[in-house]
Amino acid sequence: MPGRALTLGVTFAWLGLVVLLPLAAVVAKSVGLGPAHFVEVAFSPRALAAYRLSFGAALAAAAVNGVFGLLIAWVLVRYDFPGKRLAGALVDLPFALPTAVAGIALTAIYANTGIVGGPLGKIGITLAYNPAGVVLALIFIGLPFVVRTVEPVLADLGQDIEEAAATLGASRLVVFRRVLLPEILPALLTGFALAFARGVGEYGSVIFIAGNMPFRSEIAPLLIVTQLEQFDYEGATAIAAVMLVVSFAMLAVINLIQARERTWRNGG
Repeated sequence: MPGRALTLGVTFAWLGLVVLLPLAAVVAKSVGLGPAHFVEVAFSPRALAAYRLSFGAALAAAAVNGVFGLLIAWVLVRYDFPGKRLAGALVDLPFALPTAVAGIALTAIYANTGIVGGPLGKIGITLAYNPAGVVLALIFIGLPFVVRTVEPVLADLGQDIEEAAATLGASRLVVFRRVLLPEILPALLTGFALAFARGVGEYGSVIFIAGNMPFRSEIAPLLIVTQLEQFDYEGATAIAAVMLVVSFAMLAVINLIQARERTWRNGG
């Protein structure tokens, strides 16, 4: 690698060009609206409903993936079974599958005429074309982030500490809670944050299964696209700016929790 000064210069120049410049353009465009117009557009009742659905569904999906992603990572690391490689490949499928294809497939399965949605609809459970469909799509696209973040940490943990705790009389639940969970918690939080961030900005897999009804199943990215189709570029950037600020704040909080957890583990 080249020297420190050159490496840092290239790094910050590239990050500025690829990341900071587009974000700065969004902020600058929204500032041009003026405070009154910005508040009127960015915090309209329709926009607030879209924010609630986007961030709420992303949080719910990331929480579900945190639980089941940890379980899947545990099985893939700790057990050998027929079809293990296939199971590992299926975990990565949402990474490779176009989001529009995922949305169409989920809709075909969970709609009232689908193989899963049909029987559920007969007992009064409707998944497609409402907020539950949004959460379902975000669970699908966010699962690999948790599994692939936790998996290498579990693989590096030896079973000797678990065996030592078991010989001292600790139950499996105590071993998991007191021995394993502190070690994998930072990785689990990282996977949660990645799944949440992906879910907030997801568009392609959601619009097919959500129903896209304003005030009910309309996500914020779709509202931005709607504003663009109406040539309201300032309104679209105002909504995008709010999403940017809220997403950054939530990720900052998650990173702060991770940092404190690491400090606590290291005895600081």
